[in-house]
Amino acid sequence: MIPVRGFEGKTVAVFGLGRTGLTAARALVAGGANVALWDESPASQDAAMAEGFKVVDLRSADWNLFDALMLSPGVPLTHPQPHWTVKMARDAGVEILGDIELFARTVNAAPAHKRPKIIAITGTNGKSTTTALIGHLCASAGRDTRVGGNIGAGVLGLEDMHGGAVYVLELSSYQLDLTSSLKADATVLLNISPDHLDRHGGMEGYIAAKRRIFLNQGKGDTAIIGVDDAWCQQICTEITAANRRTIWPISAGKAMGRGVYALQGVLYDATGDRVTEMADLLRARSLPGRHNWQNACAAYAAAIAIGIPHHDAVDGLMTFPGLAHRMETVGKIGRVRFVNDSKATNADAARQAMSSYPKFYWIAGGVPKAGGISELTDLFPRVEKAYLIGDAAEDFAATLEGKAAVRMCGSIEVATAAAYSDAMDSGEDAIVLLSPACASFDQFADFEARGEAFRAAVEGLGKIGAKAALG
Repeated sequence: MIPVRGFEGKTVAVFGLGRTGLTAARALVAGGANVALWDESPASQDAAMAEGFKVVDLRSADWNLFDALMLSPGVPLTHPQPHWTVKMARDAGVEILGDIELFARTVNAAPAHKRPKIIAITGTNGKSTTTALIGHLCASAGRDTRVGGNIGAGVLGLEDMHGGAVYVLELSSYQLDLTSSLKADATVLLNISPDHLDRHGGMEGYIAAKRRIFLNQGKGDTAIIGVDDAWCQQICTEITAANRRTIWPISAGKAMGRGVYALQGVLYDATGDRVTEMADLLRARSLPGRHNWQNACAAYAAAIAIGIPHHDAVDGLMTFPGLAHRMETVGKIGRVRFVNDSKATNADAARQAMSSYPKFYWIAGGVPKAGGISELTDLFPRVEKAYLIGDAAEDFAATLEGKAAVRMCGSIEVATAAAYSDAMDSGEDAIVLLSPACASFDQFADFEARGEAFRAAVEGLGKIGAKAALG
């Protein structure tokens, strides 16, 4: 745990008692703060009280007693409208912040020789894979590495800091909205495509949130920016003009005079005086496809930015085991391989997996994002058949009509069994791909739970077979 500094003897209200909120409350108390916790879920209140925390109904509390509000990132800050806690905090002049901001202030309060290295990663797609990959590169090179934020453990639940540690943090747009003091030694902005527009009031607000990752960087820091989409390319141009930090563009599709790029799976380093061929990414078994080549470029650049030797970074790319729920093979029965890409919660993320296979049996659906799957039309010829689940099933079926065969399945268990049966009947090597292009909240707590349900369904098929599962 990282005890939070700067709130000794002060009282901090904490709203939202999931992983982030409870972890922050523990860290605040460890640092000497008083906390008043609240969540609208009775079960969450009970869990907090079981740990000995004081639960206070913030709707009737005296907000003049609070020095800050620690807001969980899932709670609306501005759109579609500010949450009632946000309104009450603002009316009382109470500062609103998140756990990443608490971490940042704790780092900034430490003596210079005790401050760790920080690598911060964001982007619409690929950030979890890239975060895990950077963590692997750093750890493989012998660094004391802690990985967290929007992936794995909440940042304040990681081991306490020291001058030799490296914190590799995945940051969502929600977390960045609540962060103002973070100064990262290396930042990564992978890509931007429309997502979470309801929470940011549109594309302009979403981009502004992502740009906050570059706040406070200066001389000696490095910004690593994907330039394969127009929005990030514009950001790269704009912050290059500011001419403060080192800026390395990354690309998985074009050669560049500076930065790191990949062409046909070969990674090139143009961060120095000349371009050097560094790695054949086709040998990196857990990094298939062009989108993973961009992730590899970003990870390599971030690693060398904090002083990891180039050859160690390359070695790490080759030994990366992959990330759960992202193009993860969870089983093989006969000639049928099952790929769990549950983390594909929007169409752009699903495109990355769908582009990696010439033919596949596709399980999709859930809570759809704006635009649904219409932007994937060019990939529909690869779909042998689609097995649709969740709220999006009818809309997805309409989009696929005349372009791919469809079966309405309802549940992930039925979809998995049906896809396996059809794949098995083909008599060929086949891929059953769960890449939902949707959020999971209609049927599951999160994408991890959805991926685990798929894994369990595959394991069940191995025991009883598709025909039995389908009844």
